[in-house]
Amino acid sequence: MNNIYKCQQIIKDTGADALVLCDEANMHYLCGFSPSEGVVFITANEAFHLVDSRYTETAQNHAKNTGLNVIEITDTFSAELAKLAEKCGVKSCVYEDETITLKRFNSFKSAMSDVEWLTLGDRLMRERGRKEAEEIVLMKKANAIAEKSFLELLNHVEAGKSEKELAAYFDYLMAKNGSHGLSFDTILLTGSHTSMPHGVPSDKVIKEGDFVLFDFGATYEGYHSDMTRTVAVGSATDEMREMYDLVLKSQLAGIKALEAEIPCKDVYKASYDVLDEKGMAQYFRHGLGHGVGLEIHEGFNASPKSTDTYEVGNVTSIEPGIYLPDKFGIRIEDVCYLSPRGRENLSTVTKELIIL
Repeated sequence: MNNIYKCQQIIKDTGADALVLCDEANMHYLCGFSPSEGVVFITANEAFHLVDSRYTETAQNHAKNTGLNVIEITDTFSAELAKLAEKCGVKSCVYEDETITLKRFNSFKSAMSDVEWLTLGDRLMRERGRKEAEEIVLMKKANAIAEKSFLELLNHVEAGKSEKELAAYFDYLMAKNGSHGLSFDTILLTGSHTSMPHGVPSDKVIKEGDFVLFDFGATYEGYHSDMTRTVAVGSATDEMREMYDLVLKSQLAGIKALEAEIPCKDVYKASYDVLDEKGMAQYFRHGLGHGVGLEIHEGFNASPKSTDTYEVGNVTSIEPGIYLPDKFGIRIEDVCYLSPRGRENLSTVTKELIIL
């Protein structure tokens, strides 16, 4: 991937002399790893990675592939950046207006008072949203780790075990199977807790006849996976089966509607309408999907108010759900890739109702 070139095109398009990045995910996109602190500085002809001594060796190793020039700072990042900007003759610079802290931005402006600052907007995020084949390989690896761990975990899900106990073991399995970290805090809920879309695992114990909801993801070389499955323990009532089948039908409708150049809100509506037809749309309490990549939520989203449109290269979750307060909830989530050849579902675990 020539991500330096993509950034240089942004510089050209904005009429600036340089681009400065300090957002962790944006830096990863250029330098190949996620430093907790640092600055990537790009001009029309050169690209630099400013690091402190904690990251020098790591940055130099990655630079063999990325082509960045690594500079270990001896002063503050702002002071070092100002020296570099002056050396490169920079008069105008694009900055991350959507993610930078006010404190950091003010420090840049103070150190480079003669530089004109231009906003980046969503330009780089749109580039990140159009995934290259190499990125999909990493996302598939992350997904394979998560799925393997989930299938192993199912052997341990039974009445009498708590949400916290199983969530902790799930996290261990993902680490053991090669995850570089969690995509987000694992959501593992049982019984009436499943009606909370983003509930937190507690000491609540699984009982016979409960739904158990798992929302989880692994990471690999910075790239995230995301999946949700809902299973039943021991048995499922007719109502549970009926509602599960409805959510699955809704999810399949959303996936079928997913295509490049289709408005995200139209894909949301395809799923929503399936639930609405059965009078259950009022229990669908969140968006249908979001971009996934170097961040678990990035770029576009599929919701009623979305102004985004899907593009070739996008990777998105499709995750309808219904949540009946104090009763149960169901969510089914896959991650899909809009490849140049068409839609590809990266998630492979069965969506038929599993009864353990």
